[in-house]
Amino acid sequence: MHRDRPYRPILEKLRAAGLRPTRQRLGLARLLFGGEGRQHVTAEGLHNLAVEEEISVSLATVYNSLNQFVDGGLLKEVVVESGRSYFDTNIEDHHHFYIENTGQLIDIPADHVGISHLPPIPDGANLRSVEVLIRLVS
Repeated sequence: MHRDRPYRPILEKLRAAGLRPTRQRLGLARLLFGGEGRQHVTAEGLHNLAVEEEISVSLATVYNSLNQFVDGGLLKEVVVESGRSYFDTNIEDHHHFYIENTGQLIDIPADHVGISHLPPIPDGANLRSVEVLIRLVS
């Protein structure tokens, strides 16, 4: 059996996004996309997980890689407050609950939120998406 066969889908995902599959990107992509289900991660949380999995990567490289994954269409960035972002492996249109005191981010399917009115869009701009973040405390 060829050594890189388990990584082939991840290699293909990175290449399809126009990203060179470096050792660090492959390791981070495996953590993000190699498991089951979708997830929300912070850069710090992903860095801690990488350290636990013995993936040698700096926090700066984690930030850079996450931003490259966003630019490549592999992740969505969800900004919950100034200086605090989550990176979401679910890139479909959807919304979120954010539980402020626990930091938990929970997906809300797009069809569970109805928006009946939007303000006029400024001249020269085009609507790309509407994302709702519902803040909660528990």
